[in-house]
Amino acid sequence: MTVPLLIEATTAFVLAYFVLLNLGYLLLNLVSMISLWRGLQERVLDELPQVHSGMDPGISLLVPAFNEQASIVDSVRSMLGLSYSNFEVIVINDGSRDGTLAALVEAFALEPFPEAVAQRLPTQPIRGCFRSRLHPNLRVIDKANGGKADSLNAGINLARHELFCGVDADSILERDALQRVVKPFQRDPFVVATGGTVRVANGCRIEGGVLTQVGLPRNLWALFQVVEYLRAFLFGRLGWSQLNAMLIISGAFGLFRRDLVIEVGGYRVKTIGEDMELVVRLHRHLRALQQRYRIEFVPDPVCWTEAPEDRLTLRNQRIRWQRGLSESMSTNVGLMFNRRGGAPGWLAYPFFAAFEWLGPLVELGGYVFMVLAWSFGLISWQAFAIFLFVAVGLGVLLSFSGLLLEEMAFHLYPRAGQLALLVLMVVLENFGYRQLNSWWRLIGLWRWATQRESQWGEMKRKGLNAGP
Repeated sequence: MTVPLLIEATTAFVLAYFVLLNLGYLLLNLVSMISLWRGLQERVLDELPQVHSGMDPGISLLVPAFNEQASIVDSVRSMLGLSYSNFEVIVINDGSRDGTLAALVEAFALEPFPEAVAQRLPTQPIRGCFRSRLHPNLRVIDKANGGKADSLNAGINLARHELFCGVDADSILERDALQRVVKPFQRDPFVVATGGTVRVANGCRIEGGVLTQVGLPRNLWALFQVVEYLRAFLFGRLGWSQLNAMLIISGAFGLFRRDLVIEVGGYRVKTIGEDMELVVRLHRHLRALQQRYRIEFVPDPVCWTEAPEDRLTLRNQRIRWQRGLSESMSTNVGLMFNRRGGAPGWLAYPFFAAFEWLGPLVELGGYVFMVLAWSFGLISWQAFAIFLFVAVGLGVLLSFSGLLLEEMAFHLYPRAGQLALLVLMVVLENFGYRQLNSWWRLIGLWRWATQRESQWGEMKRKGLNAGP
């Protein structure tokens, strides 16, 4: 093949890739918009006073905590105040080196409580169990450090209810979050897992573990993440959910059938992205057995979480996320194009493999190639302009669509100044931030490919009571 033909073929490939990427997300956006419109009709009934029969399925809230002294007390208070009739809170202190356990003992009057543990899932040794004198439905496990997945497995072993919900220790749940996220289980006996929306808490006012005022952060890194979260949850996961092909339930807020998770072996401790890996494994397991099931995304229940506000912490987070995605995809590659794979195996897995797993390599390579080819006169300015339109222009359109869905469904940011700032972020994130994010993801992909060691580590926190 001659050089001109090679350049022409590469240009066509890059343009086709970005067109297919954005077209796929636009189709997901359309599916999400239809789903949200239907949901708005049903939400009219939710505004009426709710009657609880006392027959709600029991839920065990599992809260892994490692060096969470800054936010753990407010987070647990928030969970204890949830408006649900039948739940318990289990905090798993994963060998914290700060005052996490001491803060919990003091705030909730914890006392040692011997408890038999059925080791259905192997975990690091448990050093002690505590219960609260103030809250009968609060227990704390103190264990040797083993990571988030190991902590969740320990919580599953001690959980008393049929459903469990993993919640990050730096998160705040809205009061009716459990009522809403459990509805698919009450409506359909074949539901095995649900996930809720996660929003950025930076800039919000939180008092005593209760969100009292929604706001936007002043920090630029956090502002970009507000737009990211809107796009990722409202049309990414909601769209896949309608096809019963959602491969990700956020580790910050997901509800699962406990017996089924034990059946598939619990969370994998050697995986960075234990939340996604579990969901993909559930799809693969249930598809192989040809069992009827549903995994749903519920946009109404909201979990507020603290986002990184410095470049280094955000960089490390995105590198870990990409490595976790790579591990989840590679260990469950048997789902792709499996004759029993259905929508997860024939639509979601190939899409994630092409545009999320290997996407950073193609996206950054495409940017570098197109810029250099145009600079050296190897492609026309018309071809370069088309590339900018599909790579940047459609990216802006997708971000705008996420903001539109948020306004249509929830209207959480009602002030004109807040909307104007979000619109500005929608535009600005496509000129540097998304490309930088792709670079970080490429590093994560490289670390997975070279099997470099990676751990979750620590995140710098201000605490959820820091306010706007």
